[in-house]
Amino acid sequence: TSSASSLDTSAQFQENNGPTQSTRWDEQQKVFALEQVCGVFRVDLGQMRSLRLFFSDEACTCGQLVVASRESQYKIFHFHHGGLDKLSEVFQQWKYCTETHLKDQQLADEKTCMQFSIRRPKLPSSETHPEENTYKRLDVSAWLHHLNEAGQVEEEYKLQKAIFFGGIDISIRGEVWPFLLHYYSYESTSEEREALRLQKRKEYFEIQEKRLSMTPDEQKDFWRKVQFTVDKDVVRTDRSNQFFRGENNPNVETMRRILLNYAVYNPTIGYSQGMSDLVAPLLAEVLDESDTFWCFVGLMQNTIFISSPRDEDMEKQLMYLRELLRLMHPRFYQHLSSLGEDGLQMLFCHRWILLCFKREFPDAEALRMWEACWAHYQTDYFHLFICVAIVVIYGDDVIEQQLATDQMLLHFGNLAMHMNGELVLRKARSLLYQFHLLPRIPCSLHDLCKLCGTGMWDSGFIPAVECSGHHPECESCPYGGLAEVSSPKPGSEGKRGLKTRDVFAFRK
Repeated sequence: TSSASSLDTSAQFQENNGPTQSTRWDEQQKVFALEQVCGVFRVDLGQMRSLRLFFSDEACTCGQLVVASRESQYKIFHFHHGGLDKLSEVFQQWKYCTETHLKDQQLADEKTCMQFSIRRPKLPSSETHPEENTYKRLDVSAWLHHLNEAGQVEEEYKLQKAIFFGGIDISIRGEVWPFLLHYYSYESTSEEREALRLQKRKEYFEIQEKRLSMTPDEQKDFWRKVQFTVDKDVVRTDRSNQFFRGENNPNVETMRRILLNYAVYNPTIGYSQGMSDLVAPLLAEVLDESDTFWCFVGLMQNTIFISSPRDEDMEKQLMYLRELLRLMHPRFYQHLSSLGEDGLQMLFCHRWILLCFKREFPDAEALRMWEACWAHYQTDYFHLFICVAIVVIYGDDVIEQQLATDQMLLHFGNLAMHMNGELVLRKARSLLYQFHLLPRIPCSLHDLCKLCGTGMWDSGFIPAVECSGHHPECESCPYGGLAEVSSPKPGSEGKRGLKTRDVFAFRK
């Protein structure tokens, strides 16, 4: 619900001549009633901790005004049809906002601790991938151009690159996604894919038959461990999507069967909450039940996104993310470190990784992120660069206000569904490019790109590896990293092509 019209911009600061306590109480009750009934509220801007304007369109007229109180309560005003630019002009003329930019002055009024900033959906050219905007969305014509007469993808790397930068048109997602999720091989012909579908459909119904033929004791155990949770989850997953909307929708039952059958197919993983969030978009695009099942198998097996990772899986993700933040956003990393172990656990981003940003962005933007990650262009961990991009774009409050761990969780949680997904994607691609240019990387990030096909350093040159010094089971760095890197000689700083050992092995 948009609440932009309810903004009380007067921001009057009450002095000694304020209203009586009784009048103030009546006023509070009226405000409370308006909030509950109409979604209308007002705030005293003089008591707020921060004001952030996030423009979402290229014309910079629509977007959100995010107001944060000093108690970490957030109000978000949505400007769907313009007008945010006018409000921005008002704020920029307001002396109280302009004072917040005087970082180096000690201002007497304690209210001047409020932070004010404006974010536009554009990146400076220095922060943009040089190949940004060179690829259009992959449509039917472009897709057919990537196939030869037999239906094989002729150059896998070119297709992945096109999808990474441009995404896939919704009309052909159901045909292209099975390639990205390793259900179809890029080398397969059209005839081979049809034969595979028949074979896999038979296998799928054999798995279902195995589930339906369980003994009573097996059924009871399966209901307790799997089916009870699945039945609760599917009826509340993506119900706003037309594909799953309405009572007794057969597509909901199809999703339920896929999840139950997967738990039989892979009892080690079984089912965990969140897996329905991953299956639903697949089914809505692929449509066929058997094909969706095998695409989901590919999603769980061949991508880094894992719905219910083991502790060591999540810790590896977080370790990579911490190292990327240390390299690319040192101020934020320093803040996390100052909070100790709780801060370094980065609880605010666990949901991003577990549910592939599906709860953070509208479906259209989240699925674009999925496609960019599934393309495996130069890294298998592009989702971590998306995490860094979110922090870079939306994390200023965390640093400037020195937010504690629980306040960080609240800060990013309140921004869910209010962030600009396209801006985040562009920033993430830029960060990947910057990582590509690093002359040195810590050995803790050595494995970040080793699973790629044609990889990040495919020119034959690789960056030098610096040992991070955390190898309790080894006397020396297992990656051939140097404990100390001497200062570069004059004229050699920033030069790429430094070779240590050939420590990067890429998988086809």
